[in-house]
Amino acid sequence: MNSFAVINREDITYERTDPDKTQSRGFTWDLDEDDVIYGLGETMGGMDKRGRTFVSYNTDDSHHRPDMPSMYGSHNFFIVEGKSSHFGIFVDSPARVTFSFDDIKKGQVYVLVESPDVAIYTIVEDNAYQITRTFLKMIGPSFAPPLWAFGFGQSRWGYKNKRDINRVIRGYKNANLPLDYVCLDIDYMDRYIDFTVNKKRFPDMASFVEEKKNEGIHLVPIVDAGVKVEPGDQTYDEGVRYNYFCRNEKGKFFKAAVWPGMTHFPDFFRENVRRWFGGRYKALTDLGFEGFWNDMNEPAIFYGENSKQQSFLDMVLDFFLPSRGEKKEGAKSNAYEEYEHFYHVIGGIEVCHHDVHNLYGAQMMKASGEGLKQLLDKRYLLFSRSSYIGAHRYGGIWTGDNSSTFFMLRQNLIHMASLNMCGFIYSGADTGGFGGNCTKELLLRWLALSDFTPLMRDHSAIATRKQECYAFGDPEDFRKVLSLRYRLIPYIYSEFMKARANCDMYMMPLSFGYPGDEKARRIEDQLLVGEGVMIAPIMKEGALSRKVYLPEEMMEVRYNGNGFRQEVCPAGERVVKVPLHEVVFYIRKNKAIVVSNKGVQNTGQLNLYDVVKLGYDVPYDQYLDDGITPVA
Repeated sequence: MNSFAVINREDITYERTDPDKTQSRGFTWDLDEDDVIYGLGETMGGMDKRGRTFVSYNTDDSHHRPDMPSMYGSHNFFIVEGKSSHFGIFVDSPARVTFSFDDIKKGQVYVLVESPDVAIYTIVEDNAYQITRTFLKMIGPSFAPPLWAFGFGQSRWGYKNKRDINRVIRGYKNANLPLDYVCLDIDYMDRYIDFTVNKKRFPDMASFVEEKKNEGIHLVPIVDAGVKVEPGDQTYDEGVRYNYFCRNEKGKFFKAAVWPGMTHFPDFFRENVRRWFGGRYKALTDLGFEGFWNDMNEPAIFYGENSKQQSFLDMVLDFFLPSRGEKKEGAKSNAYEEYEHFYHVIGGIEVCHHDVHNLYGAQMMKASGEGLKQLLDKRYLLFSRSSYIGAHRYGGIWTGDNSSTFFMLRQNLIHMASLNMCGFIYSGADTGGFGGNCTKELLLRWLALSDFTPLMRDHSAIATRKQECYAFGDPEDFRKVLSLRYRLIPYIYSEFMKARANCDMYMMPLSFGYPGDEKARRIEDQLLVGEGVMIAPIMKEGALSRKVYLPEEMMEVRYNGNGFRQEVCPAGERVVKVPLHEVVFYIRKNKAIVVSNKGVQNTGQLNLYDVVKLGYDVPYDQYLDDGITPVA
């Protein structure tokens, strides 16, 4: 039995918190001592959110601290689970929402919604996994990326031209390392203008894209939310002519600075604007591109007409020197004050951006996804930085500008479980970390986790250490760890597509698979992957072993680049040694998985039918298709 309804339960306390009794609203739920709280998607902290306060207000902040309250997305779904409590809550509001879990109000969940525009839904089931399944059925299935999007991608802010891209591809080929795509950051554009190409750096982009495809490599360009104020540019001219941009309180087009300088922001809340902007991707799909990543769509604003101007140097220094930004008086990663000064038209009514802020990136994703669906007769790759519940139907997300630390590696694992609860099963982090200088040890350990995440991309920032897998001397260790990804793709792809079709999770907390196991409920560094696999990666610097908890007998699988070694292990705790060049994972009791019979250099060489089975002697239901035809 389950219940799913707009909030009307008598055990929930409701209060208006503002003097005029019309805006902010507070809601409270009582907590039992043993209750655990899961969810909220992309937030910092542990799997159990209890004891923390979080704020849903999409924020571009690259200094990912353990205590930061907001990140790039707002995923307002959480679950309370204990001996007597089993309920989920979805707070559907486009404005700022504060979630305090046994923090501001002790012994209670306290939710402050800073808008009268809110619907709160409750879901009651027997356990957290069943609650999540009900929620996922409510919000609908994930988009389906092409098979090549499950390959390994290399990216870096600073690949400036054709020569740089060729050098990266050649580096992987010479090192015998697999690769499926290379991302193009802002430097491919003409002065950072959307839907343009710098013709000095890429004199014949269409031929270059085709040439790389023939080598088995896709190129994936970035698209930003802001449109440069640039008379003569087609996107700008059309946006002005047809009134597609947001306006300020004086009725003029709102202006604020991002990478290209002063920009206007498309009003993605209007259907005709989404249709127009999605159609603008034709300038890129005509060049042969079939994958894209949307960025700066919180929207990020460096400064505007109502905020203090920062120099480009200041912004870069604040990014690479976090302590400098913290010490500067009034230093911010977003010019938040600008959000009060631009307006959308929603249903014919002017609405201040602040009141619908959390939906902006999701509306851009919708515009992009709907446009690409019309422009391409095949599946597309799309992932975004900013998001909201429901945007998973149009694309995936990556978790933004993380850092090269073991702390962020651990956070990556937690994000994967929480994002899956909110529908974002095509997700991943910048493997190795975006900001900072990654070490060989950190990248190898991170790759061992990313081997299992649907989105697997190595991405780093300009002025940091080179982070390509061939850049650390002898690539043999990387070859062993990275080759596992391509052996696993038949299983990863199959489990992803089945999860998508069944509105299920692809990665989940250990406790979701073992309800009632109190020890599993407290474990935050192991995950279930699909129906058959459990992972327990090493995520501590210098560690060559770790303790692993097996809730039941499992098959331990060890991969060292040459083959798979299997051993049945009894339930309970065990210490597992894992050298840097090996990956260890587990197959659940009476489950089997399929892996590719041989290693390949890209997914174009992969035969999903040429597989071998690992694990227990039971059948495996493999999902098979051509990896490119659109699916319902």
